[in-house]
Amino acid sequence: MALTPHDVSRIAHLARLALSPAEEQLLLGQLNGFFSIVEQMGAVDTSGVEPLYTPLSAVQQVQLRLRDDMVTESNQREANQRSAPAVEDGLFLVPRVIE
Repeated sequence: MALTPHDVSRIAHLARLALSPAEEQLLLGQLNGFFSIVEQMGAVDTSGVEPLYTPLSAVQQVQLRLRDDMVTESNQREANQRSAPAVEDGLFLVPRVIE
């Protein structure tokens, strides 16, 4: 998937970037290089490869340190909402932006 100079101009416009023609050409080469690497990685057959949960598991046995799923903090809703300009029934009230 090679980008064209028009694609780079459109991306720059969407990102609100003002690029000179030289910068656009440089960015075009960099983006096309990136997409070339992505295509190469996508072409690799990974059908028999186990996913890694950490890069270290590729070179050594790693024991996951899982903790019990339990509540460790108390409810701080009232304290957190104390500085809010408007609260009702435990919810923040905000101005209507859509009619």
